[in-house]
Amino acid sequence: MKLYISVDMEGITGLVDQTHVDSSRHNYDRSRVIMTEEANHVITSAFDQGCKEVIVNDSHSKMNNLLIEKLHPETQLITGDVKPYSMVQGLDESFNGAVFVGYHARASMKGVMSHSMIFGVRNMYINDVAVGELGFNAYVAGYYGVPVLMVAGDDQAALEAEELIPNVTTAIVKETISRSAAKSLTPVKAGKLLHEKTALALQNQGRVKPLTPPERPLLGIEFANYGQAEWANLMPGTEILPRTTTVQYQAKNILEAYQAMLVMTELAMGTKFC
Repeated sequence: MKLYISVDMEGITGLVDQTHVDSSRHNYDRSRVIMTEEANHVITSAFDQGCKEVIVNDSHSKMNNLLIEKLHPETQLITGDVKPYSMVQGLDESFNGAVFVGYHARASMKGVMSHSMIFGVRNMYINDVAVGELGFNAYVAGYYGVPVLMVAGDDQAALEAEELIPNVTTAIVKETISRSAAKSLTPVKAGKLLHEKTALALQNQGRVKPLTPPERPLLGIEFANYGQAEWANLMPGTEILPRTTTVQYQAKNILEAYQAMLVMTELAMGTKFC
């Protein structure tokens, strides 16, 4: 079996605010150690279950957070920025399953550090389905026929995963109190949970179907203010819906929609506030 693991940071055990996930802040260095250990628990369990190949994609911010020298020696790491497919770089039809670790709830929803790509996004849609990073990434996996077998993160990320992906295994390492507070397991307890849940997810892989995306998806991104929508609308082929901050793009497939989302959110970050 060949397994793909995408590791974000906001859903990692004990991490609750920007001081944990911003490389310029005081809690970041200890947080990336916990993040690496958390990835290792999943990787080790996967190999214990008979996986022959495990590919890990660092999926947070500049995507160079995981400490490669501390990762399981048999894994391979996709690291760095810029990646054409960001959080799902390297994912293709050769994988038997995918696991999302350290994930969080989508923008405008309850959850620790909930957001969708950038903090200027209120909502993202594929046709009429509201998605965040978790859902969008699961659709890309589904395009390749790859099921998302497990999602690890806070309780709200788990709820989002269960609503989108029937029979997915979830590993809840912290419970949301507010967007910047949680009741968390310790790393030792979380590690045991992740090891057990990964084993369960791989044993139950036959019960999980890929999240199949629509053939011609309509991407919609609702931004926090009109300036962000204007910036995103600089991408050819987009339109701003009248009297809204929503920018739409008709894509030929989910891969094009994903890259359009990356471009639109990157442009939107150019907005200046005054």
